[in-house]
Amino acid sequence: MENSIINNLSLIQPFNNRSYLSWQFAINHVLSRFSRPVLFITVFLMFTELTKQLHSHRHLTPEQVRDAVAGLTDEAFSAEEKAGFLAALAEKGETVEEIAGFANELRERSIQPCLDAATRAGAILDVCGTGGDHLRTFNISTTVALVASAAGVTVAKHGNRAGASQSGSADVLEALGIPVDLTPERAAESLQQHRFAFLFAPKFHPAFKHIIPARKLCAERGQRTIFNLLGPLLNPARPSAQLIGVPREELCEPMAKVLKSLGILTGMVVSGRIPNKNAAGGISHLDEYSNLGDNLVAEFGPEKNVTVSTVSPGAFPVQPAALDDLAGSDSRANAEITRRILRGEDRGPRRDAVLLNCAAALYIAGKCPSRSVGWSFAAEVIDSGRAFEKLLELSGK
Repeated sequence: MENSIINNLSLIQPFNNRSYLSWQFAINHVLSRFSRPVLFITVFLMFTELTKQLHSHRHLTPEQVRDAVAGLTDEAFSAEEKAGFLAALAEKGETVEEIAGFANELRERSIQPCLDAATRAGAILDVCGTGGDHLRTFNISTTVALVASAAGVTVAKHGNRAGASQSGSADVLEALGIPVDLTPERAAESLQQHRFAFLFAPKFHPAFKHIIPARKLCAERGQRTIFNLLGPLLNPARPSAQLIGVPREELCEPMAKVLKSLGILTGMVVSGRIPNKNAAGGISHLDEYSNLGDNLVAEFGPEKNVTVSTVSPGAFPVQPAALDDLAGSDSRANAEITRRILRGEDRGPRRDAVLLNCAAALYIAGKCPSRSVGWSFAAEVIDSGRAFEKLLELSGK
């Protein structure tokens, strides 16, 4: 058997420029060709070695990121090993290069909808937050996505069910009667015919089933992981424009740099301030544009590097409001909030929050020349009835 293994080592020649850990994967691949493979214990030490490296505050190389993703999506490794690695990476602090590397590797493992040439040639928008602000607002970005589609923008909304929030994008869309379990083929058709499709993350990322147990372990221990950041970066439709909200201002610029490195043409990453007497420093941060306080924004364009600025809601006709005015609840209650906004019945601070985020979304999608024009256009789309008509169209009513 040993001679047969040696004769088959030529199979791993393509790996000769890869890391030592990639050699381990390659050798295991060769051994798997035999009915009684030799067990190389070293391959099961992969996360141990990488975790030790992270504990010594040494960053991962691109090759090690590839190895780590291969291991995370492999059922051969235990949830405990994976959780230990993810915790060590978070404690070290993820670099822009590491986040981009993980996103690229995981995107390659996703199921991509095959879009028609006309849809692919135009702007494709996604609007979402990373979550994690724990402020229990209604589904702002999902409502924004519907208004943007009604405004004529093709929106590929990537999301999931509720995690830390009361109502995830899938939950509220389902409560609105919009299909959330589209196959890749039906998603492509919906984008072409309706300028909107919801891409339910578990359906398009089958490899994640081997990561979920480790993420649950980390969550039970109160440990955030890189996956708290990756969700919005993994849209399988590969949008050309993206608005992402993050719950910490220090994430804006790094996440914008990651987006640009992934090939997004125009993007914004925002963290909105909200006065909150119960929060440290009296300020909480919303993973959306805030109509209650200033917003730190990192943005870029096709020929524009990432720049960081502060956008005040005072530049728009917003009404005085407090955090309670943006409160949400479960999916049924949030669906009714969205309906009232789209019907033009709710004209208070919730509408302002939607218009403010729509202003940015329409701007980066190339639909409007500025955020101020975007605000007015979004208001007209709602007031003309087009936003609610879009909801009826998508829900088949």
